Amino acid sequence: ASAPSGEPPKPTPPGKKKTQDDADSAAGPEVATPVPATWEFLIKKTDNNDWLTSIQPGQSVSVSQVMGGGFPIQENFEGFKYDFPTQNILLFATGSGIAPIRSAIESKQLNIAAPGSGGRTCTLYYGVRSPDDMPYVTKFANWEELGVQVVPVISQPDLQWQGRTGYVQNALEEDGVPIPRNSGALLCGVKGMCESVKSTLMDSGMFEGRILFNF
Repeated sequence: ASAPSGEPPKPTPPGKKKTQDDADSAAGPEVATPVPATWEFLIKKTDNNDWLTSIQPGQSVSVSQVMGGGFPIQENFEGFKYDFPTQNILLFATGSGIAPIRSAIESKQLNIAAPGSGGRTCTLYYGVRSPDDMPYVTKFANWEELGVQVVPVISQPDLQWQGRTGYVQNALEEDGVPIPRNSGALLCGVKGMCESVKSTLMDSGMFEGRILFNF
């Protein structure tokens, strides 16, 4: 651009300090500052863990090595390990066992989709003692949009509860297992539930290798 007087700008004398614009241009594009990773923990509050559930923002805690190897989803649900492709996913959780199931859902590794969208169908059976003991309720609608049919099961319902009652394994027995040879399952929760559900799934014809645990 011309100087205000209408005369062309004079060249910068040799050795004169570069302007800030020149310096920025020479430095190249600005590198974004990395955003620190965020970790979320689902912790059941008890009479013995107030030291953890009552900590204040900014306080530090020590954590141990992660237990369990996670769900081997890619190895058993994808590819040609079995003669029948995985077209349906069943998820089972009790109590805080919903945490790793949530991670599996939101990771998109299950390749599920809303009915009619071309992806896998998926049903989540989630058992707790009472509605007040059920975390992530606010996420159910989002999971449904991703293609997960959420089936809450309450073992000790109050008079206001209108949904399924009893235990997760009972709900599975009532519903049955659709296309078992083309289905896979993820389980996390109390031992009794896991053992009973696994037995029902295998009796229906599901491959044992597609019944996955995270430990």
